[in-house]
Amino acid sequence: MGHGVHGPCTTRFRWKDDIMHIVLVEPEIPANTGNISRTCAAAGISLHLVKPLGFSTDDARLKRAGLDYWHLLDLHYHENLDKLFEAYPNGRFWYSSTKGTQRYSEVCYQVDDFLLFGKETKGLPLSLLQAHPERVIRIPILNDARSLNLSNAVAIVAFEALRQLDFPKLR
Repeated sequence: MGHGVHGPCTTRFRWKDDIMHIVLVEPEIPANTGNISRTCAAAGISLHLVKPLGFSTDDARLKRAGLDYWHLLDLHYHENLDKLFEAYPNGRFWYSSTKGTQRYSEVCYQVDDFLLFGKETKGLPLSLLQAHPERVIRIPILNDARSLNLSNAVAIVAFEALRQLDFPKLR
């Protein structure tokens, strides 16, 4: 089990329909979204895409990256962030950003958490991060490095959350 800033995490997977959620806000690069789709499909994580998208969902690069996994993917589209929040009024949201003060490994994730990631060129809206500073997480990197690739960042945070939940449904 993980150890958050307030002690050990004790949340465990409970029901067969419980799921985690990855949210990509206005993703721009089809190959990143394809890789993230494959990660979500293989890990049993629901993927939410918030429009506008920087590519067509028919893009060959998107399909090729997740080629054999599309049938396993639980995929949802949202017209904008407000529609996402309206659809999940009781959702618990974590905002991944290089501007965060707490490390992604210092929080205790729960089943049904939403892990939000922003567009490759700009990240999440600053107003969103400022409105919820206690929910902003970051992956530690060197000061001189701008950021990690989006698909790598999603995998790192998602698998930490799954580890804390004892890898539900995974072999």
